[in-house]
Amino acid sequence: MRTVQRLSAAALVAAAAAAALVGCSSASGATADKTPAPATPKSILVPVFPTTLAAPNGSVTIKSEPRRIVSLDPTATEDLYAMGAGTQIVAVDQNSDYPPGAPVTSLSGLTPDIEAIAKYNPSLVIASQNSGGLVTGLAKLGVPVLIEPAVATLSAVYQQIEQIGRATGHYNQSTEVVRNMREEINDSVQQAGARYRGRTYYWEMSDDPYYSATSATFIGHVLDLFGLKNIADAAPKPADGGYPELSQEYIVTARPQLIFLADNQAADGGQTPAIVARRPGWADVPAVQDGDIFGLNDDIASRWGPRVPALVNAIASALASAKS
Repeated sequence: MRTVQRLSAAALVAAAAAAALVGCSSASGATADKTPAPATPKSILVPVFPTTLAAPNGSVTIKSEPRRIVSLDPTATEDLYAMGAGTQIVAVDQNSDYPPGAPVTSLSGLTPDIEAIAKYNPSLVIASQNSGGLVTGLAKLGVPVLIEPAVATLSAVYQQIEQIGRATGHYNQSTEVVRNMREEINDSVQQAGARYRGRTYYWEMSDDPYYSATSATFIGHVLDLFGLKNIADAAPKPADGGYPELSQEYIVTARPQLIFLADNQAADGGQTPAIVARRPGWADVPAVQDGDIFGLNDDIASRWGPRVPALVNAIASALASAKS
């Protein structure tokens, strides 16, 4: 999985291993999270600062509503804009390509430059990982850092969005974002129904080598909503964090009925259904025979923010058009 940034396959697995520790997927055939969004506590209807958050990187205190936010993670960037905090953002990392108009810079969340970040005089920095001494380095400058890592479940997605809402003074808006996401995802899953349960699939993140995602990952959790069976589940090793490297022989022998491509863009391999169909030895794979190979938007498929409903809808649409 690309933890938001476009990584090499090797770096991708290392990052994914850490992400897998955040949570585990639901059981196969799970249904969408139908629990209502929690009621907004009256004490935070109006943003209250200072506020202290129990973040993945420990206790984080934000003294006042942050007016100069630096986002070093594309998913966090999307979260911030979705909840109306865009006017508070002064810089985003080089991979934050959505929404259009975000103040993209050369900053990196993978190899952060403390001095370069400090030049933006941030009152809050949000990142997906504590690389290069990010938290310690900025703490020396009095800048709070909120680490919001890759997640493995929809519940964790919702919690993360709401925590960012609390950190930025947009809690009420963040709960609205979550409510809308729940409704859209539930609608897509309910419309799909149970007729696809048990169909096998292969999720491709790269083709050279072939990396996939198991049911223990966020992507696997999303596919579980439709009751699909993941061929990669028999392949993982503890060190791969749920993102195993598969051989062509393994994939062909597993005979997936569906293939989803999350490596369509040129930077990710430029794979297409036609290219997959021409791969030597793949002609007997049911998904190839039936033409059930589906290209997805790479960015949406690799992020866990407010566009997850679009990913769920794309998968539902692909299933509706499947011939198998």
